[in-house]
Amino acid sequence: MQRYKCTITYDGSQFSGYQIQPGMRTIQGEIEAALSKLHKGERIKISASGRTDAGVHAKGQVIHFDSALAIPTAKWEIALNSVLPDDIAVIRVEKAAPNFHARFDAVGKEYRYFVYLSPKRDPFKRHYAYQFPYPLDYVAMKEALKYLIGTHDFTSFCSAKTEIEDKVRTIEEIEFFEEGDLLVFRFVGNGFLYNMVRILTGTLLEVGSGNRSPYSIPDILEKKDRQYAGKTAPAHGLYLWKVFY
Repeated sequence: MQRYKCTITYDGSQFSGYQIQPGMRTIQGEIEAALSKLHKGERIKISASGRTDAGVHAKGQVIHFDSALAIPTAKWEIALNSVLPDDIAVIRVEKAAPNFHARFDAVGKEYRYFVYLSPKRDPFKRHYAYQFPYPLDYVAMKEALKYLIGTHDFTSFCSAKTEIEDKVRTIEEIEFFEEGDLLVFRFVGNGFLYNMVRILTGTLLEVGSGNRSPYSIPDILEKKDRQYAGKTAPAHGLYLWKVFY
């Protein structure tokens, strides 16, 4: 039996999230179905670095699975892609240590959020970037993100449905930059809570729009209450970009 570490990318538009749900199309469900085909019906369970919600995309999600098949490591990518749907792709497969775990061994993640700045509707961006055609004060936004970098209790910046008790996380980097008519937010940290990146993005957009002071961020963190932070940005602009080990 060999354990494999697998890096995958997917378009989350037509999925009900990563985790298997009865009667729903999910990332985990499709990958496990593909592995089952290769293993002649045997159920092969996968574990991921973390779940993504419905509509959220991934450029560098990581999973692991165990297999007794005598497929050369270099051929696993071809084999899996031959049985996966077009909106999921395996981009790298490598042998892993028997105790490697895609979730518990991860030491950090990078997420990116894409905002479409144009007032003109673009049908080809509607599933991949959040349209926000309003003027933004980048100076105020840069001031606000200074207060978010570092180690904080991010209770105010995660969904009230978050079940994890320890909401202390470290954000190592936050930046934003323009790529044509897109504004790209980049977040790097040791871990992110449920909806955390989307709430951080929504709050920064409110600062940029003049609806919230950049100097209110420390107070929001101090309150430890979701109702004090900004709106949750839509799922379709979010990408799990990279997982660090």
